[in-house]
Amino acid sequence: MANDNASSTGPEATATPAATPVRSAVPLRGWIGPILVLTLLAALIGTMYLGYTSDPEKNLHDFPVALVNQDVGDVMDGKTLNIGDQITGALTEQIPRDKIDLRLVGINDARQQLSNGQIYGAIIIPSDFTKRLSILAAASVVPGDVERPVITVQTNPRAGTYASSIMQRVTDRAMAQVNTTVGAQLTGQVKAKLASQAGAPATELAGAARLQLAKPIDIVVSPYRPLPAGTGQGLSAFFYTLVLLFAGFSGAMIIHAMIDNVLGYAPAEYGPWFRAPEPAPISRWRTLLVKWAIATITAPFLSGMFMGIARIFGMPIDQPLPLFLYGTLAVIAVAVTGLSVLAAFGTAGLLINMIVFVVLGLPSSSGSIPVEAIPRWIAALSSFEPMHQIYLSVRAILFFDGHLEAGLSTGIWMTVVGLGLGLLLGAVATHAYDLRGLTRLGVSHQP
Repeated sequence: MANDNASSTGPEATATPAATPVRSAVPLRGWIGPILVLTLLAALIGTMYLGYTSDPEKNLHDFPVALVNQDVGDVMDGKTLNIGDQITGALTEQIPRDKIDLRLVGINDARQQLSNGQIYGAIIIPSDFTKRLSILAAASVVPGDVERPVITVQTNPRAGTYASSIMQRVTDRAMAQVNTTVGAQLTGQVKAKLASQAGAPATELAGAARLQLAKPIDIVVSPYRPLPAGTGQGLSAFFYTLVLLFAGFSGAMIIHAMIDNVLGYAPAEYGPWFRAPEPAPISRWRTLLVKWAIATITAPFLSGMFMGIARIFGMPIDQPLPLFLYGTLAVIAVAVTGLSVLAAFGTAGLLINMIVFVVLGLPSSSGSIPVEAIPRWIAALSSFEPMHQIYLSVRAILFFDGHLEAGLSTGIWMTVVGLGLGLLLGAVATHAYDLRGLTRLGVSHQP
C-alpha cells in the first residue's frame, strides 16, 4: 500500500493520460502579430479615407462638362460678330485640359449625356447671345429697358450632389472671367462709338451704363432634372449601395461562422455558454456548396426587404423590378466571393474581404465624391472595385430610369464577372485542398 502511494506521488503521476498540456510561454511573435496587422490596416484605412477627401478640387482630373454654343452671331457696327464663338475658344484655351474634360457638343447630345449621367453639367450659350449683347451695347448709349444676355449652367444632381457643387464652383470661376473679358470688350466698343460721335467724348459714359457693361452676362445656374423628395439630395443611391454590399459582405462572415459551428469545425460562444459539436465528415467543397446555397436563397429576401424599408421611409423607386433583380445579384455576388475567399484563405480571408469590399471600395465608389475628384491612384481602383460597380447600377436604376448607358450595363457586366471569379476561386481552392487530403480536421490523408 505504501508502494502504491509512493508511486502515485512520484514523477510519473504528472504524466497521466488525462493531463492537459499547458504551454509555459507564448512566442513573442504571437503578441506582436496582432499589433503589426492592426497597425498596417489602420495605415491603409487612413491613407485611403483621408487621401480621397483631402482636396477634391486639387485632385480634379477628366471631369466631364459639356459646352453648347448655339449662338448664330449678329452685326455690330457694320461687322459680323459671334461672341459665342469667342467665348467657346476662350474657355477651350483657359480651362485646364488635365482637370476638365470639356466636350463641345450640340444641345441634343448634351441633354442625352445629362440624362445618362455621362457628364456632370453643361454650359449653354443661346442662339441670340450676340444679338442681345448688341442690344445691350446700344441701350448704353440710347436710354431704354433691356435684358442682359444669359448663359445657362446646368448641373446634374442625379450624377452626384458633390459633383454638382464642383461643377458650379468651376463654372463660377470660368464665367466670372468670361464676364470680365466680354464686359471690357463691350465697354471699349461703346466708348469708341461715343468718341466717334460729334460732341460726345469717351469719358461721358454714364455710371449706370459702366456698371451694366462691366458685367454684361447673366449667369443662370439651374439643375437638370432636379432630384425628387426622399432621395437625400442624391445620397440615397450611395447608401442603398452600402446596404447591398454590407448585406453580402457581413452575410458571408455570418454564414461562414454559423455553418462551421453547425458542422463542428468552429466553436460558438454565447456569453458564458460554449458549444463545440463533433466535426461532421464533409469535404471542403461540399461545405462551400452549402454556404453558397444559403447565401443564394437568402439574397432575394434581403433585396426585397431593403426595397420595402426604402418605401416605408419614402424613397422613390420608379423601377422596382430592376432594382430587386440587381439587388439580388449584387448580394449573391458579394456573398459568394466573400465565402470563397474565406474557404481559400481561412482566417486571413476576413482581412482580405474587409480590404477588398470596404477599405478600398468606399473611397473609389464615387458615391460621395466623384472618381474624377480623387487621386488618380485611388480612382484607378474603381475599374474593378465591387462597390463602384454596384453604385453605378443602383444610381442608374434610381435616378436615370434604368438606362443601360447610365452605367447599368457596366455595373451588371462587372458584377457577373465578379461572381464568376468568386465561383472559380472557391471551386479551385476547395477541390485542390480536398484532392491533397487537407481536411479541416487537422489530419492529412490521401483520398
